[in-house]
This record gives sequence, C-alpha cells and structure tokens, in this order.
Amino acid sequence: MKYALLVHHPKEYFEKRNDAEAIAAGRAYGEALQAAGVLVGGAGLEGPLTATTVSVRDGKRQVHDGPYAETKEYLAGIGIIDVPDLDVALEWAARHPAAAVTSIEVRPLLGGHFSTSAKKDS
Repeated sequence: MKYALLVHHPKEYFEKRNDAEAIAAGRAYGEALQAAGVLVGGAGLEGPLTATTVSVRDGKRQVHDGPYAETKEYLAGIGIIDVPDLDVALEWAARHPAAAVTSIEVRPLLGGHFSTSAKKDS
C-alpha cells in the first residue's frame, strides 16, 4: 500500500533545513528508502512565501499568493512510499531525519485517481 509522508516544519525551521548536516541526513534517508525498495517518489518544498494557491469558483480561476492556510507549521516536503502496512510506514516516518525536530504525517493514498499507469491501486 502506498503512503504519503508529509513533513511539516515551523516557519523558522525552513532556514535551517538547508545546512550541510540536514542535507546529508536527508540524502542518507532517501538512499535508505531506495535500498529498501520502498521509495516511489518525493521532494522537499520551497518555503511558504513561494507558494501560490489556485481555486476555481463559479468557473473563474482565483490565484492567491501564499500557502493554502496560515498556520504555525507548513508542508516542507513529501515522500511517497510503498510498504506492506501502516506499521511499516510509521517505522519509515520515525526514521526520517526531520522527525527529530518536527513532525511527519503519514497518510494512506486513495489509489489511482491521478495514476497514469494501466494498473490501478486497490
């Protein structure tokens, strides 16, 4: 089953995540996911000031600067893993280097809503 690992950071942590130690820890974590054969994809995200939010109301596109919601923590990165069950997903989330300083939300994926492959997830 596929799970999203959603990495949330407080605003002040965005500046710290680009130091050499954080980059090395993130790279090692990605390599561990690849070596285990569970990594589907993922990426870090730029800070919330770079976000643009789009919605469509009454058929008209609305564009707003900034993230979807003003909060104390922002989505800083996503990872998609394919593991047997939630327990294994939680183990991988706990191994994420950011888990020591912030939080990792683990959420199962719905399935093939946006899948481009012939095989749909169940």
